Amino acid sequence: MDFPERIYTEDEVNKARELIAQGHKHNLTITGTPKFKHKAEQALELVKAASYHDFLRTYIRSIIEIDGLTQLHEAEAAIWATKYTVENPVDAASFFVQKASVMKEYVEGQLYYGGAAEKRSNGKRLEFLTILKSKSKEKKVLAECERLLDQWRESSLVY
Repeated sequence: MDFPERIYTEDEVNKARELIAQGHKHNLTITGTPKFKHKAEQALELVKAASYHDFLRTYIRSIIEIDGLTQLHEAEAAIWATKYTVENPVDAASFFVQKASVMKEYVEGQLYYGGAAEKRSNGKRLEFLTILKSKSKEKKVLAECERLLDQWRESSLVY
């Protein structure tokens, strides 16, 4: 059984849920300019370093460069991102994991938007940054994880 092209109708969501339960992983693609692809690939290397790559590939099919607002496009299991989103690989990696978490809730039929959902997805982002910080040996990555964690701790959105 092939993964549905769209994940929008009840039947499509149920089919996606069934395939994910059977262990389906997407062949994650990146679409955009060479610079965008390079930056997104740097972020994906950090996702791998923190052991979140399988999680990301379970729920996200593609990362697509766009002009406009960066967002998760649930019906395509895609992250639409601007060139600015991938400029900082650590922040981009944490954003990708956060959106995979939102997509997971969407597929599972949970309320994936609103205050409580935002708090859960922010929590997943913080969890990723904490794990990346514990697994990375690169001083720049460690410093950026700490800076981002501090920034999130200071944000009223987390609490």
